[in-house]
Amino acid sequence: MEENLESIEGYVDHIIYRNADNGYTVLVLVCNEEEETCVGVFSDIAEGENIKAKGSYTEHPTYGRQFQVKSFEEKAPQDEVAIERYLGSGAIKGIGISLAARIVRRFKADTFRIIEEEPERLAEIKGISERKAQEIAQQTEEKRELRQAMIFLQNYGISLSLAVKIYQTYQLDMYRIIQENPYRMAEDVTGVGFKIADEIAHRVGIHLDSDFRIRSGIMYVLQQASLEGHTYLPEELLTRRACELLGVDASGVEKHYMDMAIDRKLILKQSEAEVQIYASTFYYMELNVAVMLRELNVKYDFSETAVEQRIRKIEQLSELELDEMQRTAVKEAVRSGLLVITGGPGTGKTTTINTIIQYFESEGMDIALAAPTGRAAKRMSETTGYEAKTIHRLLELSGGMDEHAGFERNEQNPLETDVIIIDEMSMVDITLMHNLLKAVVAGTRLILVGDVNQLPSVGPGCVLKDIIDSHACNVVRLNRIFRQASESDIIVNAHKINRGEPVSLDNKSRDFFFLKRYDANVIISICIQLIRQKLPKYVNASPFDIQVLTPMRKGLLGVERLNTILQQYLNPPDGKKAEREHGQTIFRVGDKVMQIKNNYQAEWEIRSRYNIPIEKGLGVFNGDMGIVREINSFSETLTVEYEERRMVEYPFKELDQLDLAYAITIHKSQGSEYPAVIIPLLTGPRMLMNRNLLYTAVTRARKCVTLVGDEKAFYNMEANVNEQKRYSGLRDRLEEL
Repeated sequence: MEENLESIEGYVDHIIYRNADNGYTVLVLVCNEEEETCVGVFSDIAEGENIKAKGSYTEHPTYGRQFQVKSFEEKAPQDEVAIERYLGSGAIKGIGISLAARIVRRFKADTFRIIEEEPERLAEIKGISERKAQEIAQQTEEKRELRQAMIFLQNYGISLSLAVKIYQTYQLDMYRIIQENPYRMAEDVTGVGFKIADEIAHRVGIHLDSDFRIRSGIMYVLQQASLEGHTYLPEELLTRRACELLGVDASGVEKHYMDMAIDRKLILKQSEAEVQIYASTFYYMELNVAVMLRELNVKYDFSETAVEQRIRKIEQLSELELDEMQRTAVKEAVRSGLLVITGGPGTGKTTTINTIIQYFESEGMDIALAAPTGRAAKRMSETTGYEAKTIHRLLELSGGMDEHAGFERNEQNPLETDVIIIDEMSMVDITLMHNLLKAVVAGTRLILVGDVNQLPSVGPGCVLKDIIDSHACNVVRLNRIFRQASESDIIVNAHKINRGEPVSLDNKSRDFFFLKRYDANVIISICIQLIRQKLPKYVNASPFDIQVLTPMRKGLLGVERLNTILQQYLNPPDGKKAEREHGQTIFRVGDKVMQIKNNYQAEWEIRSRYNIPIEKGLGVFNGDMGIVREINSFSETLTVEYEERRMVEYPFKELDQLDLAYAITIHKSQGSEYPAVIIPLLTGPRMLMNRNLLYTAVTRARKCVTLVGDEKAFYNMEANVNEQKRYSGLRDRLEEL
C-alpha cells in the first residue's frame, strides 16, 4: 500500500477544523505557493509549521480535492523567512509577529539552535526577559518531545490517536516501558490490547517465552472468554487456549498460575471435577453477588388471610382472576425479600407483576421498575402503566466506557425505594447484577422476573439460571398458558419448541407462517418482498419496524451479507443522500442501524421541532436501534436518531460502534419485541443452531412470525438441545454460603 502514497511538503498556513479529542484536523498547507487542503490525524500541529506529509488525493463530494494524510514528519524551517513565519504563527505562546521578526533578525538561520541549546541568549532581545526566554525554550522542548514520541511510536505501526494516549499515560517513561515490558500498555491504556502490545514486543525483540508475554497472554485469553460469556475457564481449557495464542508449550503457561494467584491477578478454585481459573475481578464479583443476594433473602411475617383479602380486592377492581401460581407469586412477593418469577410467553408474568405493583401501592410503598435494555424498559412501561427505567438509568450512570462505567447509586448512596422489580432478567450479566445489588439495601424487596429458556446475557455469567439452580431463594414458575395467549400460534408454538414437541408448518395459522424455500438468494428476495409489500399492511407497521433475525453473522444468510443486500433494496444509493464508508460497511442517511457496544459516555439530546435541544443525557447501549439522520463530512460526524427522538452524534472514528440493522442476530434481539419477525433458515453450525435460539427468535414477534427456508433446518434446531456451555460460578458461590 505504501508505494502508492504521494509526498507533499510545505508550511501550515491555517487550520480550518480541529477535533481536540481525536486530533482529526483539516488544514491548508502551502506547497510551492500552491494551497493544498489536507485532512488527517495530527498529534499537535500549529500554523506556520513546516511538514512533509505522505498520503493520497481524494475527491470530496462537497469540499472538492483533498490530500488524505496517512503520516507526516516535522521539517525544520530551512530559510529565515520560514523560521520567522513559524515563530510568528502563534505556535509558541508569547511570540507574536513583531517579536518573531526581531529574534530572526538577531540570530538569522541559527535561531532554532539558539532556542534549543542556548535559550538564555533570547534575553539579548528587547522585550524578552530571562524568565520568558526559559518559557519559550520549555515550550519548544515539550513540542519536540511529543513529536519525537509520535514518530517513535509510528515506527511500531501505532496510529496517531493511540500514540497520543500512550504518550499522555507515560510521558517520557514510555520509551523504557516499550523496551522492557510493552505488555503493560495492554493493562494501562484503553485501545492497546494484547495483540498490539505483542506486535510491539516482537519488534523490540522480546522473546516468545518472556514471563511478561505469557502472563499478559493468560489475562488476554480470560478477557476473550468473558466476551463469550464465561466468568472463568477450566484450567485445561485455559492452558490449551493460551498455548495456541502464545505458541509455547503447556508447562510454560502452567508454571505462572500460582505466581499470578499470589499477585492476586488470578483466583484458582478447586471444584469436584476441575480447577476453575478466574480473572480475580470476576471471582469477587460472583462472590459479592452471592453474599448480597443472601442478605436480601429475608422473610416477612404476614397474616395469610389479610394478604388473601387484599389480593381478592385487587382482582375485583381489575376485573381479573389470578390462577394458583400467580396467586402464589403475589404472596411470595409480600413474604420474601428476594423472589424469582419465571415463565414463558403468555403465562401471565405481566398480570402477576401488575398485581404485585397494585398490592404494594395499596400499602403505600415506593416501587421502582427496571429492565436491562431501553426497549425492554419501554415495553415494561407499556404493559404496567408505570414508568420503567433501564437498570443503568435507575443506578444513575455517571459516564465511562464499558467496564469503566460508574454509577451514582451504590453502597454509599443506595436506591431509596421499598420494592424493585427487574424484568427480562435472563439478559442481566454478572457485572450489571453486581452494580445493581450494591445499590440495594437489606430490607428492600427485590423481585427478579424473566424467562430462563431465553438465550443467556450477552455479557459474562448466567445470573438468572444460576440463582434458580442454586435454590438459594424462592422461585415461582408460571407454566399455564392463558386463554387469549393460547389463541396465538406464536405463543403455542414457542412452548412446543421449548418442550421439543412437533410444530405444524401447514400455514393454516394467522400469525405463524413457514415459507419453504431452499436457495439462499430466493430466501432473501422473499424477505425483501415481505418487508416492502406484504407485512407492513398485515401487522399495521412500517417496514422499519419489521425485523429480520438470523442465527449467524457469516455465511449466505448471515447478518453481514443480508444487511448489504437489504440495504440495496430498502435504502438504495441516491445522489441526494450523504453516505460514509467505514471498513466494509457503507452508512447512508435513512439507514437502520444498531449500537453494538455499551457506550456510557455518549451524549444524546432530544431536540424540539426547531432543532433546539430540550433534554440531554448520557449513554447509548448495546442493542439500541435507530435511523441515520445526518452525515456531515466537514465536521466528520454521523447523527443517529434513537427511540424517544434521542439524537447521538458519532465522530467518524467511532463508527465501529454501529452496525447496519436491517438484519440482526437472534442474540442481539434479546429483550426486544417487534410487530413482525422474519427468520431466514438454512443449515448452519450445529453449536449455534439450537432450540434455545429458535425459541428466542420466535418469541420476539408480537403479531406475526414468518420463517423462510428449509423445514429440515427448523426441525433440526428444535431437536438440538446442545447449548454452548457457559462457565459461570455464581451457583457454586451461592451454594457455598
